[in-house]
Amino acid sequence: MKQMTPEKRIAVLVDVQNIYYTCQQAFKRNFNYNALWAFISEKGEIVHASAYAIDAGDEKQQQFQRILQAIGFDVKLKPYIQRRDGSAKGDWDVGITLDALDYAEDCDTIVLLSGDGDFDLLVQKLQSKYQCQVEVIGVEMLTANSLLRACDRFIAINENLLMPG
Repeated sequence: MKQMTPEKRIAVLVDVQNIYYTCQQAFKRNFNYNALWAFISEKGEIVHASAYAIDAGDEKQQQFQRILQAIGFDVKLKPYIQRRDGSAKGDWDVGITLDALDYAEDCDTIVLLSGDGDFDLLVQKLQSKYQCQVEVIGVEMLTANSLLRACDRFIAINENLLMPG
């Protein structure tokens, strides 16, 4: 009788702004979160899935957030901050890092959707301290080289992970 191996436990962490802007810049298309969920579900059980976004409070954005929740994501929002000089701030790097470290204890694999090189140190910590496999999904030409080098596997966003044009 064939021995069943336990299913791989996966955490998915999406830097929503990074994925949105890099897909727009590279492909002028939106990312397909349903396709992502199906793709990752084939590899194992998704035990944590968080999408980190900036809350500008507009209806279209709220509708998008409801879609993410319906797929299975825990949507985490930060307020959109407009500085006095006109620049804007909305960054989830620390929140993503803290959640990744929390999730690492009960996951075999962490899938990070971002091209941000600031995450290379996080990837190294997840690998060395928690023995987690770290897969990064991003737009290849817009993903930091340090992140490409640090991760166990890089999956380039392509037609399969984009909304129809």
